Amino acid sequence: MPGNLHVRNLDDDLIVRLKRRAQRHGRSTEAEHREILRQVLANEDETSFDKLAADLRKLTKKRKQTPSEELLREGREER
Repeated sequence: MPGNLHVRNLDDDLIVRLKRRAQRHGRSTEAEHREILRQVLANEDETSFDKLAADLRKLTKKRKQTPSEELLREGREER
């Protein structure tokens, strides 16, 4: 089942422009809103987990790293 999205507090000028654009394309304002979202999000690249992990490794490369085994061991010993 499709979800619903309610957009509040839009500028009046934006609403007028959306309505005009919808009219030019022969769609309802709601259909135009859906199409704009679809187009924008279709062109957006989602960053893969591997890319995010590589970026994080670059950011933390110079920091002292503690192996996870040590952290787990310390956690067990504290119990």
